[in-house]
Amino acid sequence: MMGSYRVRTDLALEATERFTEENVEIRGVEVKEDYNEEKDIRTTVVKIRTENGAKTMGRPQGNYITIEAPNLSVPDEDYHREVSEEVARHLRQLIDLDSDKSILVVGLGNQGITADSLGPHVVENMHMTRHIIREYGLKGLGEEKMHCTSGIIPGVMAQTGMETSEIVEGVVSEIKPDVVIAIDALAARSVKRLNRTIQITDTGIHPGSGVGNHRVGLTEENLQVKVIGIGVPTVVDAATIVHDSMAHLLDALEEAEQKEFLEEMIPPHLHSMFVTPKDVDETMKYLSFTISEGLNMAFAQN
Repeated sequence: MMGSYRVRTDLALEATERFTEENVEIRGVEVKEDYNEEKDIRTTVVKIRTENGAKTMGRPQGNYITIEAPNLSVPDEDYHREVSEEVARHLRQLIDLDSDKSILVVGLGNQGITADSLGPHVVENMHMTRHIIREYGLKGLGEEKMHCTSGIIPGVMAQTGMETSEIVEGVVSEIKPDVVIAIDALAARSVKRLNRTIQITDTGIHPGSGVGNHRVGLTEENLQVKVIGIGVPTVVDAATIVHDSMAHLLDALEEAEQKEFLEEMIPPHLHSMFVTPKDVDETMKYLSFTISEGLNMAFAQN
C-alpha cells in the first residue's frame, strides 16, 4: 500500500497494531494488555513464541513489555515513582534475582545529541556497587543490600572508531556479569508515544536502530550472557508524520493510487529525517531518572 515507504518503529506493540488494523491474525504471537486506571499506566506484553511469529513480526522470539504512561514527560515525582516501580516489577520477572547477581548496565547513545542521550544519562544516575563489593565485600554497603552493579557508556562509532558490540564484548569477557542491561533511545510509529513509553525486552538490543543505523546487536547470542534491552522512543520518522497527516485523503484512494501518491508526496530525503519534541532536553532528565530508579529498585535485595 505504501510503495517504497515503510513505517519505522522499534516497538513490538506498534508492529502488532498494524496487523490488527489489517485484521490479520499472527500465529505464534500472544498479546496481553493490562490498564491500571488509578495510576493511568497501560502495560502490554507481546510474546513471540514461534519462528513463524518472529518472521511475521520482523523481531526475534522473546518477550516485549511496553509500559505506556501519558504523564511520563511531566515533572510529577509521584507518578514517575509509580512508573519506576512498574519497570522494577517487570525486570524482576525477566531476571532471576533470588540469588546474588552481577549486572552490567550499558548506556547506549551519543551524549552530544539530546534525543540520543537516554542511555548515558541512565548510567550516570545509577547506584553502582561493584567497586565497593570488590573492595569491602557486602558489608561495605552497610544496611543497604544491592546486587553487584557496574556500568559503561561506550559512546558511538563516530567517537570511538569501534563497534559498540566490540567494546561491550571486551568488558563482558573481563568482568563476566550474569546479566547485561542495555539502554537506548528508540523510534516510534506514533507521535503520541514519544517520551511516554518504555519498552523492556529479553531479546537484547541493536544500537542505532532507532534512526535506521543498524549496528551489531547486543544479544545473548553475541555476548554469551542474558541481555535485557530497555528503550524509550524519543524520535519519529518525518515521513510517518506526513503519511499520518494525509491519512483521510489516502483512505479515499485505491491501492495503486495510494502508492503513486505517497511516492510523489514523500520525497526520499524525508526518510533520513527524524523529529523529536522541542522539550526533549527537560524530558530526558525525567526519563533517565525514572528508568535508573526502576533499575535501582529492581537490584535492591530485600
